[in-house]
Amino acid sequence: QVQLVESGGGLVQPGGSLKLSCAASGFPFSRYAISWYRQAPGSEREDIATVGTTGSATAYAHSVRGRFSASRDDDKKTVTLEMNSLKPEDTGVYYCNLPRVIGVLEWGQGTQVTVSS
Repeated sequence: QVQLVESGGGLVQPGGSLKLSCAASGFPFSRYAISWYRQAPGSEREDIATVGTTGSATAYAHSVRGRFSASRDDDKKTVTLEMNSLKPEDTGVYYCNLPRVIGVLEWGQGTQVTVSS
C-alpha cells in the first residue's frame, strides 16, 4: 500500500525557517524522483521542488529558488524540504509525491505551513 506522510509544518514568522519531511512506503522509492507541492488557500496545487534519483539533481520553482532546498535519503525512504527566509506567500499545505510527468500516487494528508507575524 502506497503511503506518503508529510510532517514538520507549523506557524513561523516571516524570515523564519522550517524543515519538512516526507516518509514514503509501498513503492520502489529509490527509482523515482520526488516532488514537493504547495497548495495555497484558494489556489491549485503547484509543484515547487523536485529531487531526482540519487539526490544529485534538484529543480525549484522560481518562487522558492534560493530559499528552499530539497534532499532525500533512500535508506530511510524520506525526502526533506528545508525552507528558509519564509514569506507570507509561502503559506499553504505542503505535499510530497511523484512528479506530475510520471504520474502522481495517492496524496497524503499534507502538512500545514503558516507564515505570519
